[in-house]
Amino acid sequence: MQPGGQSLKSTSEGHIEKRKGEHIRICLQEEVAGVGIQTGFDDYRFKHNALPELSFERIRLDTEWFGQPLRAPLLVSSMTGGTNEAGAINKRLAMAAEERGWAIGLGSMRAALEKEELASTFKIRAFAPRIPIIANIGAVQLNYGMGPEACQRAVDLAEANALVLHLNALQEVFQPEGDTDFSGLLGRIEEVCRNVAVPVGVKEVGWGIDGRTAARLSEAGVAFIDAAGAGGTSWSQVEKFRVSDPVRRQAAEAFAGWGIPTAESVAEVRAALPSMPIVASGGLHNGVDAAKAIALGANMAGFGRSLLPQAAGENSALSIEGLIEQFERIEFELRAAMFGIGAATISELGGTDRLVRISST
Repeated sequence: MQPGGQSLKSTSEGHIEKRKGEHIRICLQEEVAGVGIQTGFDDYRFKHNALPELSFERIRLDTEWFGQPLRAPLLVSSMTGGTNEAGAINKRLAMAAEERGWAIGLGSMRAALEKEELASTFKIRAFAPRIPIIANIGAVQLNYGMGPEACQRAVDLAEANALVLHLNALQEVFQPEGDTDFSGLLGRIEEVCRNVAVPVGVKEVGWGIDGRTAARLSEAGVAFIDAAGAGGTSWSQVEKFRVSDPVRRQAAEAFAGWGIPTAESVAEVRAALPSMPIVASGGLHNGVDAAKAIALGANMAGFGRSLLPQAAGENSALSIEGLIEQFERIEFELRAAMFGIGAATISELGGTDRLVRISST
């Protein structure tokens, strides 16, 4: 038992599968982007290099993630799992990621740990045998019965190469069945980092991580940070469509513009932690966004809701084909941006001085 006297099989059992299905529907059908806040990438422009002195065909996107090779510094961000529909989405995303050599993150795996019959919706290794897979648990669940052993089970179930603990404090506040005891979590995160057999990272879910918090997480042993900043999906907006309490529903509007823009979060985390592996996610839509994120200090760029409509298509073969085409487009845009500044490798992109801030707003 943990604080609050709740066990792993909490009072939310039986509701998780329904909630996951609602999240997919809402993200596909409703307007859930933040309001009055952008990713911050529009505040930057690359200074064009009219004489790049390199061949476009020789531009390389390959990199590595904790010693594992990647054909591109790109990630399918953690999104879903826990329902049959989510399992189909994860399969399609995994197949496309394997085809293009991207890493892939899974949605929160709490459902798989609490209901064995849902575990298959997270088992994508058969469809992605060579790429990094990142398992995912809500950090707050460390205060509600989960510990290092449960986290390791999630890793083993997914045959994952890494684990990410997601921080979603405001989502839990607005979620009808939210878990809101975030007290003492840093020490519990440190315990997981010490006892899980793969690199353990921490990510936000769309409100960003600041440099001071990143430094505290690093001191606790966190191996990587996913900034997951504002400007994309706002989970207070998502939960607004689920909550029946009129007070919380109206209050969600006050938080539609909350968060640290993705570009700002990435730059701040990089300034605080010069050698920390960083993922930039939160509102990325194209390869130019990815290029800017890497130039700001990210090692990898993550794409989430922008992939979901294609991944959720009813025709599996067409969905996978469309996803692969979408991945190819993002890669082409990234390579074209690199060509436009004369950067032949991801390392050169990360060290460029050709990204210029044009706005302070």
